[in-house]
Amino acid sequence: MNLAYIPSPSTGVIDLGPIPLRGYAFCIIIGVFVAVWFGNKRWVARGGTSGTVADIAVWAVPFGLVGGRLYHVITDYQLYFSDGEDWVDAFKIWQGGLGIWGAIALGAVGAWIGCRRRGIPLPAWADALAPGIVLAQACGRWGNWFNQELYGRATDVPWALKISEGPNRVAGTYHPTFLYESLWCVGVALLVVWADRRFKLGHGRAFALYVAAYCAGRVWTEYLRVDEAHHILGMRLNVWTALIVFVLAVAYIVISAKVRPGREEIIEPGAPEASEGSGKADEDKADEAEAAAGAPEASEGSGKADKAEADEPEAADAPKADGTAEAAKG
Repeated sequence: MNLAYIPSPSTGVIDLGPIPLRGYAFCIIIGVFVAVWFGNKRWVARGGTSGTVADIAVWAVPFGLVGGRLYHVITDYQLYFSDGEDWVDAFKIWQGGLGIWGAIALGAVGAWIGCRRRGIPLPAWADALAPGIVLAQACGRWGNWFNQELYGRATDVPWALKISEGPNRVAGTYHPTFLYESLWCVGVALLVVWADRRFKLGHGRAFALYVAAYCAGRVWTEYLRVDEAHHILGMRLNVWTALIVFVLAVAYIVISAKVRPGREEIIEPGAPEASEGSGKADEDKADEAEAAAGAPEASEGSGKADKAEADEPEAADAPKADGTAEAAKG
């Protein structure tokens, strides 16, 4: 018997009159707002215009939701199209089931459309949004807690997750894989922010770092899960997906750094200069400070020059004055 554990909510939905408030959907919505808010701050800091991230998100988010649901339904088709299952449930997204791989892939298509309409390079937009996306995933994972789904193996550790009896689940205490992945996502966001500031990542490398780091964590959290899944050579399908995507992301970082080093100078035509990372702006400020520091000397030198100029006419007039005196004397 566990003396300490993480309780699960008794219900994943609260009825506000005729409107049901579902915890899973609430977590997804919070995640979207976090991603857009943080992405906008980073976009403006890189030299973009405030509001651009939200405008492109209008395209990316719906595409991402559709892509995430499609990936889940395709890879877990037995939950909806087997004997005794109702295929209509495939459209009930509020019951859970969004595959991050499909969400990112199809969401990127929507983002590409939005970026193309604004004349913005997709890699630069993805770099600015990367930490926000993984923070959105950290928020979204708590939706699994509300639905009591996607937990890990049985355990009696003090932070075990208590699951109640229900459809397709057995009461007990299990590894809270939703919590593990949520904390890992927060760590990935911090890593990307630090690396981006330290190495000035550009041309999609900050986004690729997020993908690689997330996949590394997803392998071990996926390994702990006990929900039904397809297996290939003894490993869950999502483990293989994470490994393949990890290799592709690392390869992109290495190749891109050689082909297109540095960071984009202009990410949005007509936008104001970046508030950080602008070498030219820093150089201009340094020149202004240096000029201001030397201003007193220049002023003092000017005073000496003015005095010298005043003495020259006086010296020139001296012979005339002497001559006049002699003439008067004579």
